[in-house]
Amino acid sequence: MNQQLLRSEYPRPQFRRKQWTSLNGTWEFEYDDEDTGEREGWEASGKSFSKRIEVPFCYQSELSGIADTAFHDIVWYRRAFAIPAEYEGKRLLLHFGAVDYEARVWVNGKLVATHEGGHTPFHADITDSLHEGENIIVVKAIDHSKDVTLPRGKQYWEEKSAGIFYTRTTGIWQSVWLEPVAPIYVSRIRLTPDIDRNELRLQAFISGFKEGADISLRASIGFGDEAVAQDEIKITRGSVTRTIGIHDFNDHGLGRWWTPENPNLYELKLTLLVDGKAVDVVDSYFGMRKISIEDGVVLLNNRPYTMKLVLDQGYFPAGLLTATSDDELRRDVELTKAMGFNGARKHQKIEDPRYLYWADRLGLLVWGEMANAYHFSEEYVGRVTREWLQAVERDYNHPCLVAWVPMNESWGVTNIVVDIQQQQHALAMYHMTKSLDPTRPVISNDGWELVKTDLVTIHDYEWRKDVLADRYSEREKALKARPGNRWILVPGFDDEGQPILLTEFGGISFKKSGWDGWGYSGAQNEDDYIQRLKDVFEPAHRSPILQGFCYTQLTDVEQEINGLLTYDRQPKAPLETIRQIVEG
Repeated sequence: MNQQLLRSEYPRPQFRRKQWTSLNGTWEFEYDDEDTGEREGWEASGKSFSKRIEVPFCYQSELSGIADTAFHDIVWYRRAFAIPAEYEGKRLLLHFGAVDYEARVWVNGKLVATHEGGHTPFHADITDSLHEGENIIVVKAIDHSKDVTLPRGKQYWEEKSAGIFYTRTTGIWQSVWLEPVAPIYVSRIRLTPDIDRNELRLQAFISGFKEGADISLRASIGFGDEAVAQDEIKITRGSVTRTIGIHDFNDHGLGRWWTPENPNLYELKLTLLVDGKAVDVVDSYFGMRKISIEDGVVLLNNRPYTMKLVLDQGYFPAGLLTATSDDELRRDVELTKAMGFNGARKHQKIEDPRYLYWADRLGLLVWGEMANAYHFSEEYVGRVTREWLQAVERDYNHPCLVAWVPMNESWGVTNIVVDIQQQQHALAMYHMTKSLDPTRPVISNDGWELVKTDLVTIHDYEWRKDVLADRYSEREKALKARPGNRWILVPGFDDEGQPILLTEFGGISFKKSGWDGWGYSGAQNEDDYIQRLKDVFEPAHRSPILQGFCYTQLTDVEQEINGLLTYDRQPKAPLETIRQIVEG
């Protein structure tokens, strides 16, 4: 296979070390439909598996080399690796970007990690399981394909995709890699910009901390070639918080605040010193950016800002949830901006960090959304809560990320209008997210049937221009319209004057490729398509109550042909024409 397809770029772009080794590529692979693998000791027996798979692509995808959409809920991976000589004397971490849904990992027959949650990363310190020469990693992945209490996003519980649901992803679907670290190292950081005080709040978490050791952390901040600030912090426990002043920007068009139009980023270098010697160096970055709501108005950096978003499912023809290459992720950001959008709502997917990196670098707002389940149970509540905690922690530092969406369209809480328990769950997800991140708005249940929420967000696939214009001419009309025959606010949860955004609309189908499909309304030719786009965008632009919108959708996906682009990312109308319509 072409090496470019193996996703050889650094997987964690906001927390970088120079030394690392990709384990993407060809692995041994086996189905375990009868779940006999552990009883037979596959993790330690040296059993050679009968298939080969290209990691990080799931077995259902073309790029995996298997392309099998049948149900195989238990799968095994195996590969050998050698420890590079330059890693000698260091601890060795084994990282997984995402494994759907449960994972058990062994190194040389020893269990080193277990993880639940199909969209979030995990790692293990495998140092004590290693030996000289060849080492063996074995992974068992379990994906409960038909369990609708599982957080799964758009992955269908039937063998063939249909309607709004797509081909499933089982097992490893993001990069696998090794990273050497010192016995004492920086395990993670949390970066909170404050443009009002011109400060960065830095929190650093130290692994291997020892009481009484002489440990300090040096933080160096730069912008381009210019040194902006430096601070050295004495480490007296396993975590440290320091506020660093940044005084080199202003708000007169010449400053360095981050916006989609001017995605200014500061570089951050962290050096951990033990007894005066540098033992760990981490490179990161941040943007001085603020998203807030004042007097019912959405503000970016304390100025009113209209969000012009596109719904992005994050699916790819050959890789499904996994992009073919880093260039493919960058291209999606570039195409989104080229069509006049300033943001994307990543729909029912916790996206690859490389996408968020390009959104940071190129300037694109992103709404982070949980991959929901479809049926409520107490087990579901535990699953979705644990995974969402991990998602918020992973993506907190990205300046592009400006809103959290833990729930969408009452998926998993289908009786929320009448079921107090489901209302309490939605409230808990809202408040928990706010407790983890007070700096971003949280939408409790995007689309309709909202409980406590920072934004009132409405999904409305009405295609008639006059109906849309009337519906969004007044706040009261919009909140009482009930598109899809759904309450906008759950009865008992009053309108608190929050900003209103139209966060799904359009969905106009137009066949411009070799496959058939559906949309929420249809166009006959390119001229008809352009007119239909104008008919749904113009009321959104003219509305005196809407502060933003999210058009459905960026690309066609499998049987859906309601994208502005085909599934292989070809525009259905000239990009400049779409841009003029989107920008109004």
